[in-house]
Amino acid sequence: MRVGLDIGSTTIKCVVLNDAGQIVYSTYERHFSHILEKGRALLENGCRRISARWPRLLSHLRLRRHGPGRQLQGSLRAGGLCHPCGRNRLAPGTDCIIELGGEDAKILFLTNGTEVRMNGSCAGGTGAFIDQMATLLKMGADEMDKAAQAATRTYTIASRCGVFAKSDIQPLINQGAQAGDIAASIYQAVVNQTIAGLAQGRPIKGNILYLGGPLTFSGTLRRSFDKTLGVTGTLPENSLLFVAMGAAFYADEESDLREVAKRLDEYSATATYVSLPPLFANKQEYEDFHARHLKATVPCLPFGADCGPVHIGIDSGSTTIKLVVIDNDANILFERYRPNLGNPIPLVRDTLLGLYRDHPGLQIASVTTTGYGEELVKNAFHCDRGLVETVAHFTAAKHFLPDVDFIIDIGGQDMKCFKIEDGAISNIFLNEACSSGCGSFLQTFAQALGYDVKEFAALGLFADKPVDLGSRCTVFMNSS
Repeated sequence: MRVGLDIGSTTIKCVVLNDAGQIVYSTYERHFSHILEKGRALLENGCRRISARWPRLLSHLRLRRHGPGRQLQGSLRAGGLCHPCGRNRLAPGTDCIIELGGEDAKILFLTNGTEVRMNGSCAGGTGAFIDQMATLLKMGADEMDKAAQAATRTYTIASRCGVFAKSDIQPLINQGAQAGDIAASIYQAVVNQTIAGLAQGRPIKGNILYLGGPLTFSGTLRRSFDKTLGVTGTLPENSLLFVAMGAAFYADEESDLREVAKRLDEYSATATYVSLPPLFANKQEYEDFHARHLKATVPCLPFGADCGPVHIGIDSGSTTIKLVVIDNDANILFERYRPNLGNPIPLVRDTLLGLYRDHPGLQIASVTTTGYGEELVKNAFHCDRGLVETVAHFTAAKHFLPDVDFIIDIGGQDMKCFKIEDGAISNIFLNEACSSGCGSFLQTFAQALGYDVKEFAALGLFADKPVDLGSRCTVFMNSS
Protein backbone atom coordinates (compact mmCIF):
# COMPACT_ATOMS: atom_id res chain seq x y z
CA MET A 1 0.00 0.00 0.00
CA ARG A 2 1.07 3.57 -0.63
CA VAL A 3 0.43 6.85 1.19
CA GLY A 4 0.51 10.28 -0.43
CA LEU A 5 0.44 13.50 1.55
CA ASP A 6 -0.10 16.81 -0.30
CA ILE A 7 0.63 19.70 2.06
CA GLY A 8 -0.60 22.83 0.33
CA SER A 9 -0.48 26.46 1.32
CA THR A 10 -3.97 26.36 2.86
CA THR A 11 -5.07 22.70 2.81
CA ILE A 12 -3.65 19.27 3.50
CA LYS A 13 -4.68 16.19 1.53
CA CYS A 14 -3.92 12.57 2.41
CA VAL A 15 -4.66 9.40 0.42
CA VAL A 16 -3.93 5.74 1.02
CA LEU A 17 -3.91 3.53 -2.10
CA ASN A 18 -4.04 -0.23 -2.28
CA ASP A 19 -1.88 -2.24 -4.65
CA ALA A 20 -4.44 -1.76 -7.41
CA GLY A 21 -4.15 2.04 -7.09
CA GLN A 22 -7.61 2.39 -5.55
CA ILE A 23 -8.30 4.86 -2.73
CA VAL A 24 -8.96 3.12 0.59
CA TYR A 25 -8.70 6.25 2.71
CA SER A 26 -8.63 9.97 1.90
CA THR A 27 -9.12 13.34 3.53
CA TYR A 28 -9.07 16.99 2.45
CA GLU A 29 -8.92 19.65 5.18
CA ARG A 30 -7.83 23.23 5.74
CA HIS A 31 -4.82 23.37 8.05
CA PHE A 32 -5.09 27.08 8.99
CA SER A 33 -1.26 27.18 8.95
CA HIS A 34 -1.09 24.51 11.72
CA ILE A 35 0.68 22.13 9.36
CA LEU A 36 2.51 20.00 11.92
CA GLU A 37 -0.50 19.50 14.17
CA LYS A 38 -2.84 18.77 11.28
CA GLY A 39 -0.34 16.48 9.57
CA ARG A 40 0.15 14.49 12.74
CA ALA A 41 -3.62 14.19 13.27
CA LEU A 42 -4.12 12.94 9.71
CA LEU A 43 -1.36 10.37 10.03
CA GLU A 44 -2.72 9.12 13.36
CA ASN A 45 -6.21 8.85 11.90
CA GLY A 46 -4.79 6.99 8.93
CA CYS A 47 -2.92 4.67 11.29
CA ARG A 48 -6.15 3.80 13.07
CA ARG A 49 -8.01 3.17 9.83
CA ILE A 50 -5.26 1.02 8.33
CA SER A 51 -4.46 -0.95 11.50
CA ALA A 52 -8.15 -1.78 11.91
CA ARG A 53 -8.22 -3.46 8.48
CA TRP A 54 -4.59 -4.40 7.77
CA PRO A 55 -2.72 -4.52 11.13
CA ARG A 56 0.42 -6.05 9.65
CA LEU A 57 0.82 -3.42 6.93
CA LEU A 58 1.20 -0.36 9.13
CA SER A 59 5.01 -0.45 9.23
CA HIS A 60 5.36 -1.39 5.55
CA LEU A 61 3.69 1.54 3.83
CA ARG A 62 5.39 3.51 1.12
CA LEU A 63 5.12 7.22 1.91
CA ARG A 64 5.63 10.29 -0.22
CA ARG A 65 4.91 13.91 0.55
CA HIS A 66 4.50 16.86 -1.81
CA GLY A 67 3.68 20.55 -1.51
CA PRO A 68 4.76 23.93 -0.14
CA GLY A 69 4.76 22.62 3.45
CA ARG A 70 7.62 20.20 2.78
CA GLN A 71 10.28 22.32 4.46
CA LEU A 72 8.51 22.05 7.80
CA GLN A 73 9.04 18.38 8.36
CA GLY A 74 12.30 16.63 7.68
CA SER A 75 10.55 13.45 8.78
CA LEU A 76 8.82 13.15 5.40
CA ARG A 77 10.62 12.56 2.15
CA ALA A 78 10.54 15.45 -0.31
CA GLY A 79 8.09 14.90 -3.15
CA GLY A 80 9.09 14.58 -6.79
CA LEU A 81 7.16 15.86 -9.77
CA CYS A 82 3.84 14.48 -8.52
CA HIS A 83 1.57 16.21 -11.04
CA PRO A 84 2.99 14.35 -14.09
CA CYS A 85 3.08 11.12 -12.11
CA GLY A 86 -0.61 11.45 -11.33
CA ARG A 87 -1.33 12.47 -14.92
CA ASN A 88 0.47 9.45 -16.36
CA ARG A 89 -1.56 7.07 -14.19
CA LEU A 90 -4.91 8.85 -14.04
CA ALA A 91 -5.19 11.07 -17.13
CA PRO A 92 -2.85 9.88 -19.89
CA GLY A 93 -2.71 12.12 -22.92
CA THR A 94 -2.92 15.36 -20.93
CA ASP A 95 -1.04 18.18 -22.65
CA CYS A 96 -1.30 20.86 -19.96
CA ILE A 97 -2.29 21.07 -16.29
CA ILE A 98 -3.61 24.28 -14.74
CA GLU A 99 -3.69 24.12 -10.96
CA LEU A 100 -4.84 26.88 -8.62
CA GLY A 101 -4.18 26.40 -4.93
CA GLY A 102 -4.64 28.55 -1.85
CA GLU A 103 -1.56 30.67 -2.48
CA ASP A 104 0.04 29.23 -5.58
CA ALA A 105 -0.80 28.88 -9.24
CA LYS A 106 0.87 26.47 -11.63
CA ILE A 107 0.79 25.68 -15.31
CA LEU A 108 2.54 22.46 -16.32
CA PHE A 109 3.25 21.97 -20.01
CA LEU A 110 3.65 18.22 -20.58
CA THR A 111 3.90 17.80 -24.36
CA ASN A 112 7.42 17.50 -25.86
CA GLY A 113 9.02 17.62 -22.43
CA THR A 114 7.91 18.97 -19.08
CA GLU A 115 7.97 22.65 -18.17
CA VAL A 116 6.57 24.01 -14.89
CA ARG A 117 5.49 27.62 -14.53
CA MET A 118 4.63 28.78 -10.99
CA ASN A 119 3.92 32.09 -9.26
CA GLY A 120 6.79 33.43 -7.21
CA SER A 121 6.50 36.59 -5.13
CA CYS A 122 2.79 37.23 -5.70
CA ALA A 123 -0.34 35.21 -4.83
CA GLY A 124 -2.74 37.32 -6.91
CA GLY A 125 -5.29 35.16 -8.69
CA THR A 126 -5.06 32.22 -6.28
CA GLY A 127 -7.62 30.73 -3.91
CA ALA A 128 -6.79 33.08 -1.05
CA PHE A 129 -7.23 36.03 -3.43
CA ILE A 130 -10.69 34.71 -4.37
CA ASP A 131 -11.54 34.25 -0.67
CA GLN A 132 -10.60 37.87 0.03
CA MET A 133 -12.79 39.12 -2.79
CA ALA A 134 -15.70 36.91 -1.66
CA THR A 135 -15.44 38.46 1.80
CA LEU A 136 -15.60 41.91 0.23
CA LEU A 137 -18.85 40.86 -1.49
CA LYS A 138 -20.09 39.44 1.85
CA MET A 139 -20.39 36.00 0.29
CA GLY A 140 -19.02 32.54 0.77
CA ALA A 141 -17.14 30.87 -2.07
CA ASP A 142 -20.20 28.81 -3.08
CA GLU A 143 -22.46 31.89 -3.06
CA MET A 144 -19.97 33.81 -5.17
CA ASP A 145 -19.85 31.07 -7.79
CA LYS A 146 -23.65 30.83 -7.89
CA ALA A 147 -24.00 34.60 -8.25
CA ALA A 148 -21.44 34.67 -11.08
CA GLN A 149 -23.52 32.20 -13.08
CA ALA A 150 -26.18 34.90 -13.56
CA ALA A 151 -23.71 37.58 -14.71
CA THR A 152 -24.52 39.64 -17.80
CA ARG A 153 -21.34 41.73 -18.03
CA THR A 154 -17.79 41.89 -16.74
CA TYR A 155 -15.65 44.73 -15.43
CA THR A 156 -11.90 45.21 -15.50
CA ILE A 157 -10.48 44.32 -12.08
CA ALA A 158 -6.85 44.22 -11.00
CA SER A 159 -5.75 40.65 -10.35
CA ARG A 160 -2.15 41.05 -9.27
CA CYS A 161 -2.83 42.49 -5.82
CA GLY A 162 -5.74 42.07 -3.42
CA VAL A 163 -5.59 45.70 -2.29
CA PHE A 164 -5.65 47.00 -5.87
CA ALA A 165 -8.55 44.67 -6.66
CA LYS A 166 -10.40 45.96 -3.60
CA SER A 167 -9.99 49.52 -4.90
CA ASP A 168 -11.57 48.45 -8.20
CA ILE A 169 -14.42 46.52 -6.58
CA GLN A 170 -15.47 48.97 -3.85
CA PRO A 171 -16.57 51.72 -6.29
CA LEU A 172 -18.55 49.14 -8.29
CA ILE A 173 -20.38 48.12 -5.12
CA ASN A 174 -21.05 51.76 -4.22
CA GLN A 175 -22.37 52.46 -7.73
CA GLY A 176 -24.87 49.59 -7.52
CA ALA A 177 -23.21 47.06 -9.82
CA GLN A 178 -24.81 43.61 -9.63
CA ALA A 179 -22.99 41.24 -7.28
CA GLY A 180 -23.07 38.50 -9.91
CA ASP A 181 -21.37 40.75 -12.47
CA ILE A 182 -18.65 41.64 -9.96
CA ALA A 183 -18.18 37.97 -9.03
CA ALA A 184 -17.82 36.96 -12.69
CA SER A 185 -15.34 39.82 -13.17
CA ILE A 186 -13.25 38.52 -10.27
CA TYR A 187 -13.08 35.06 -11.82
CA GLN A 188 -12.10 36.58 -15.18
CA ALA A 189 -9.37 38.57 -13.42
CA VAL A 190 -8.01 35.30 -12.00
CA VAL A 191 -7.99 33.77 -15.50
CA ASN A 192 -6.17 36.79 -16.94
CA GLN A 193 -3.59 36.76 -14.14
CA THR A 194 -2.90 33.03 -14.51
CA ILE A 195 -2.53 33.08 -18.28
CA ALA A 196 -0.63 36.34 -18.58
CA GLY A 197 1.55 35.80 -15.51
CA LEU A 198 2.47 32.15 -16.08
CA ALA A 199 1.98 31.18 -19.72
CA GLN A 200 3.59 34.47 -20.81
CA GLY A 201 2.69 33.93 -24.45
CA ARG A 202 3.21 30.17 -24.66
CA PRO A 203 0.05 28.65 -26.17
CA ILE A 204 -2.14 26.58 -23.88
CA LYS A 205 -3.79 24.00 -26.10
CA GLY A 206 -4.69 20.35 -26.43
CA ASN A 207 -6.07 18.33 -23.53
CA ILE A 208 -6.24 20.64 -20.50
CA LEU A 209 -6.60 19.31 -16.96
CA TYR A 210 -7.96 21.53 -14.16
CA LEU A 211 -6.79 20.90 -10.60
CA GLY A 212 -6.94 22.57 -7.19
CA GLY A 213 -9.68 23.83 -4.92
CA PRO A 214 -10.76 26.99 -6.81
CA LEU A 215 -11.11 25.16 -10.12
CA THR A 216 -12.84 22.21 -8.45
CA PHE A 217 -15.41 24.24 -6.56
CA SER A 218 -16.13 26.94 -9.16
CA GLY A 219 -17.76 25.95 -12.42
CA THR A 220 -17.78 29.63 -13.43
CA LEU A 221 -14.01 29.79 -13.10
CA ARG A 222 -13.57 26.69 -15.29
CA ARG A 223 -15.91 28.12 -17.93
CA SER A 224 -13.98 31.41 -17.87
CA PHE A 225 -10.75 29.52 -18.58
CA ASP A 226 -12.48 27.53 -21.34
CA LYS A 227 -13.82 30.66 -23.01
CA THR A 228 -10.57 32.60 -22.78
CA LEU A 229 -8.42 29.70 -24.02
CA GLY A 230 -10.91 28.42 -26.58
CA VAL A 231 -10.79 24.89 -25.15
CA THR A 232 -12.93 22.51 -23.11
CA GLY A 233 -10.85 21.56 -20.11
CA THR A 234 -11.37 18.48 -17.96
CA LEU A 235 -11.94 18.32 -14.22
CA PRO A 236 -10.78 14.80 -13.31
CA GLU A 237 -12.35 12.58 -10.70
CA ASN A 238 -10.77 13.17 -7.28
CA SER A 239 -9.30 16.44 -8.57
CA LEU A 240 -8.70 17.65 -5.00
CA LEU A 241 -6.65 14.52 -4.26
CA PHE A 242 -4.95 14.27 -7.64
CA VAL A 243 -1.53 15.50 -6.50
CA ALA A 244 -1.63 13.46 -3.28
CA MET A 245 -2.37 10.40 -5.44
CA GLY A 246 0.58 11.32 -7.65
CA ALA A 247 2.73 11.49 -4.53
CA ALA A 248 1.49 8.05 -3.48
CA PHE A 249 2.30 6.57 -6.91
CA TYR A 250 5.75 8.14 -6.59
CA ALA A 251 6.39 6.68 -3.11
CA ASP A 252 9.59 4.71 -2.97
CA GLU A 253 10.49 4.18 0.69
CA GLU A 254 8.82 2.07 3.35
CA SER A 255 7.88 3.96 6.51
CA ASP A 256 6.10 3.33 9.78
CA LEU A 257 3.39 5.98 9.97
CA ARG A 258 3.42 5.89 13.76
CA GLU A 259 7.11 6.70 13.76
CA VAL A 260 6.61 9.53 11.26
CA ALA A 261 3.84 11.04 13.43
CA LYS A 262 6.16 10.83 16.45
CA ARG A 263 8.95 12.63 14.61
CA LEU A 264 6.55 15.43 13.71
CA ASP A 265 5.90 15.91 17.42
CA GLU A 266 9.63 16.09 18.09
CA TYR A 267 10.07 18.67 15.34
CA SER A 268 7.20 20.76 16.71
CA ALA A 269 8.78 20.84 20.16
CA THR A 270 12.07 22.24 18.85
CA ALA A 271 10.80 24.51 16.05
CA THR A 272 11.25 28.26 16.48
CA TYR A 273 10.37 31.22 14.31
CA VAL A 274 12.80 33.67 12.79
CA SER A 275 12.66 36.99 14.62
CA LEU A 276 14.05 40.44 13.97
CA PRO A 277 15.61 42.88 16.47
CA PRO A 278 13.10 45.13 18.29
CA LEU A 279 12.43 48.61 16.91
CA PHE A 280 13.46 50.20 20.21
CA ALA A 281 15.83 48.71 22.74
CA ASN A 282 14.08 50.40 25.65
CA LYS A 283 11.44 52.97 26.58
CA GLN A 284 13.91 55.84 26.66
CA GLU A 285 15.04 55.17 23.10
CA TYR A 286 11.42 55.44 22.00
CA GLU A 287 10.87 58.66 24.00
CA ASP A 288 13.91 60.23 22.33
CA PHE A 289 12.59 59.22 18.92
CA HIS A 290 9.13 60.61 19.73
CA ALA A 291 10.53 63.91 21.04
CA ARG A 292 12.63 64.36 17.90
CA HIS A 293 9.59 63.94 15.66
CA LEU A 294 7.41 66.26 17.74
CA LYS A 295 9.65 69.11 16.62
CA ALA A 296 8.08 68.87 13.16
CA THR A 297 4.73 70.61 13.65
CA VAL A 298 2.47 72.75 11.51
CA PRO A 299 1.02 75.97 13.02
CA CYS A 300 -2.71 75.66 13.77
CA LEU A 301 -5.00 78.56 14.65
CA PRO A 302 -8.67 78.74 15.70
CA PHE A 303 -11.00 79.02 12.73
CA GLY A 304 -12.60 82.34 13.61
CA ALA A 305 -14.96 84.65 11.72
CA ASP A 306 -12.22 87.19 10.93
CA CYS A 307 -9.67 84.80 9.41
CA GLY A 308 -9.86 86.49 6.01
CA PRO A 309 -9.67 84.68 2.67
CA VAL A 310 -8.80 80.99 2.98
CA HIS A 311 -7.36 78.33 0.68
CA ILE A 312 -8.64 74.76 0.54
CA GLY A 313 -6.59 71.74 -0.47
CA ILE A 314 -8.26 68.40 -1.19
CA ASP A 315 -6.21 65.22 -1.51
CA SER A 316 -8.40 62.43 -2.90
CA GLY A 317 -6.23 59.39 -2.27
CA SER A 318 -6.60 55.71 -3.08
CA THR A 319 -8.31 54.90 0.22
CA THR A 320 -8.74 58.21 2.08
CA ILE A 321 -9.84 61.82 1.64
CA LYS A 322 -7.80 64.64 3.21
CA LEU A 323 -9.09 68.20 3.26
CA VAL A 324 -7.28 71.17 4.80
CA VAL A 325 -8.13 74.88 5.12
CA ILE A 326 -5.26 77.38 5.55
CA ASP A 327 -5.06 81.15 5.79
CA ASN A 328 -2.81 83.46 3.77
CA ASP A 329 0.04 82.83 6.24
CA ALA A 330 -0.15 79.02 5.77
CA ASN A 331 -1.62 78.40 9.23
CA ILE A 332 -3.99 75.44 9.41
CA LEU A 333 -7.54 76.44 10.34
CA PHE A 334 -9.31 73.15 9.68
CA GLU A 335 -8.38 69.60 8.71
CA ARG A 336 -10.31 66.42 7.97
CA TYR A 337 -9.05 62.89 7.27
CA ARG A 338 -11.53 60.14 6.40
CA PRO A 339 -11.65 56.79 4.58
CA ASN A 340 -13.20 57.32 1.14
CA LEU A 341 -15.06 53.96 1.05
CA GLY A 342 -14.51 53.88 -2.71
CA ASN A 343 -16.72 56.95 -3.28
CA PRO A 344 -15.08 60.26 -2.30
CA ILE A 345 -17.65 62.70 -3.71
CA PRO A 346 -20.29 62.46 -0.94
CA LEU A 347 -17.61 62.81 1.73
CA VAL A 348 -16.13 65.95 0.16
CA ARG A 349 -19.62 67.38 -0.28
CA ASP A 350 -20.56 66.77 3.38
CA THR A 351 -17.30 68.35 4.59
CA LEU A 352 -17.72 71.47 2.42
CA LEU A 353 -21.36 71.89 3.45
CA GLY A 354 -20.26 71.64 7.08
CA LEU A 355 -17.70 74.40 6.53
CA TYR A 356 -20.32 76.70 4.98
CA ARG A 357 -22.77 75.92 7.77
CA ASP A 358 -20.25 76.65 10.55
CA HIS A 359 -18.75 79.68 8.81
CA PRO A 360 -21.50 81.52 6.85
CA GLY A 361 -19.21 84.39 5.88
CA LEU A 362 -16.44 82.12 4.60
CA GLN A 363 -14.27 83.71 1.89
CA ILE A 364 -12.65 81.06 -0.28
CA ALA A 365 -9.74 82.37 -2.31
CA SER A 366 -8.84 79.06 -4.00
CA VAL A 367 -9.53 75.36 -4.02
CA THR A 368 -6.90 72.92 -5.33
CA THR A 369 -7.20 69.15 -5.73
CA THR A 370 -4.61 66.39 -5.96
CA GLY A 371 -4.29 62.63 -5.61
CA TYR A 372 -5.94 59.69 -7.38
CA GLY A 373 -9.27 61.51 -7.59
CA GLU A 374 -7.82 64.88 -8.58
CA GLU A 375 -9.83 65.31 -11.79
CA LEU A 376 -12.99 63.73 -10.34
CA VAL A 377 -13.15 66.10 -7.36
CA LYS A 378 -12.03 69.10 -9.42
CA ASN A 379 -14.82 68.66 -11.96
CA ALA A 380 -17.48 67.69 -9.41
CA PHE A 381 -16.99 70.84 -7.32
CA HIS A 382 -15.67 73.28 -9.96
CA CYS A 383 -12.38 73.70 -8.13
CA ASP A 384 -9.82 76.22 -9.36
CA ARG A 385 -7.03 73.84 -10.28
CA GLY A 386 -5.65 70.33 -10.02
CA LEU A 387 -2.09 69.64 -8.97
CA VAL A 388 -0.06 66.52 -9.80
CA GLU A 389 0.46 64.58 -6.58
CA THR A 390 4.26 64.52 -6.84
CA VAL A 391 4.35 68.30 -7.17
CA ALA A 392 1.99 68.65 -4.20
CA HIS A 393 4.34 66.52 -2.09
CA PHE A 394 7.38 68.52 -3.13
CA THR A 395 5.67 71.90 -2.65
CA ALA A 396 4.68 71.06 0.93
CA ALA A 397 8.02 69.49 1.79
CA LYS A 398 9.97 72.46 0.43
CA HIS A 399 7.77 74.85 2.46
CA PHE A 400 8.78 73.20 5.73
CA LEU A 401 12.26 72.03 4.77
CA PRO A 402 13.75 74.24 2.02
CA ASP A 403 16.77 71.96 1.48
CA VAL A 404 14.79 68.72 1.29
CA ASP A 405 16.48 66.11 -0.92
CA PHE A 406 14.34 63.00 -0.39
CA ILE A 407 10.62 62.41 0.24
CA ILE A 408 8.93 59.16 1.31
CA ASP A 409 5.15 58.80 1.17
CA ILE A 410 3.22 55.68 2.17
CA GLY A 411 -0.43 55.84 1.19
CA GLY A 412 -3.42 53.52 1.26
CA GLN A 413 -2.26 51.34 -1.62
CA ASP A 414 0.88 53.01 -2.89
CA MET A 415 4.29 54.09 -1.67
CA LYS A 416 6.41 56.70 -3.35
CA CYS A 417 9.94 58.01 -2.98
CA PHE A 418 11.12 61.25 -4.60
CA LYS A 419 14.73 62.19 -5.10
CA ILE A 420 15.32 65.95 -5.15
CA GLU A 421 18.35 67.49 -6.86
CA ASP A 422 19.06 71.18 -7.60
CA GLY A 423 15.62 72.19 -6.32
CA ALA A 424 13.67 69.84 -8.59
CA ILE A 425 12.39 66.23 -8.56
CA SER A 426 15.02 64.18 -10.39
CA ASN A 427 13.62 60.67 -9.88
CA ILE A 428 10.46 58.95 -8.65
CA PHE A 429 10.14 55.38 -7.32
CA LEU A 430 6.65 53.90 -7.07
CA ASN A 431 5.26 50.47 -6.23
CA GLU A 432 3.48 48.97 -9.22
CA ALA A 433 2.07 45.46 -8.98
CA CYS A 434 2.06 44.93 -5.21
CA SER A 435 0.73 47.03 -2.33
CA SER A 436 2.13 45.11 0.64
CA GLY A 437 3.38 47.50 3.29
CA CYS A 438 0.85 50.21 2.39
CA GLY A 439 -1.89 51.61 4.60
CA SER A 440 -4.71 49.31 3.50
CA PHE A 441 -2.40 46.34 3.97
CA LEU A 442 -1.62 47.39 7.56
CA GLN A 443 -5.28 48.11 8.30
CA THR A 444 -6.35 44.70 7.01
CA PHE A 445 -3.88 42.89 9.27
CA ALA A 446 -4.79 45.02 12.28
CA GLN A 447 -8.47 44.22 11.83
CA ALA A 448 -7.72 40.53 11.31
CA LEU A 449 -6.05 40.49 14.73
CA GLY A 450 -8.89 42.43 16.35
CA TYR A 451 -7.20 45.83 16.74
CA ASP A 452 -7.58 49.27 15.27
CA VAL A 453 -4.53 50.75 13.55
CA LYS A 454 -3.40 52.80 16.57
CA GLU A 455 -3.49 49.81 18.92
CA PHE A 456 -1.75 47.70 16.31
CA ALA A 457 1.04 50.28 15.94
CA ALA A 458 1.51 50.54 19.72
CA LEU A 459 1.93 46.77 20.00
CA GLY A 460 4.46 46.75 17.17
CA LEU A 461 6.54 49.56 18.64
CA PHE A 462 7.34 47.63 21.80
CA ALA A 463 7.47 44.04 20.53
CA ASP A 464 10.44 42.11 21.94
CA LYS A 465 10.80 39.63 19.06
CA PRO A 466 9.20 40.93 15.83
CA VAL A 467 8.43 38.09 13.42
CA ASP A 468 10.05 38.04 10.00
CA LEU A 469 7.04 37.69 7.67
CA GLY A 470 8.77 38.64 4.43
CA SER A 471 7.85 41.82 2.61
CA ARG A 472 6.08 41.22 -0.67
CA CYS A 473 2.67 39.57 -0.70
CA THR A 474 -0.29 40.01 1.63
CA VAL A 475 -1.48 36.46 1.06
CA PHE A 476 1.94 34.92 1.72
CA MET A 477 2.25 36.96 4.91
CA ASN A 478 -1.18 35.84 6.01
CA SER A 479 0.02 32.23 6.02
CA SER A 480 3.21 33.16 7.85
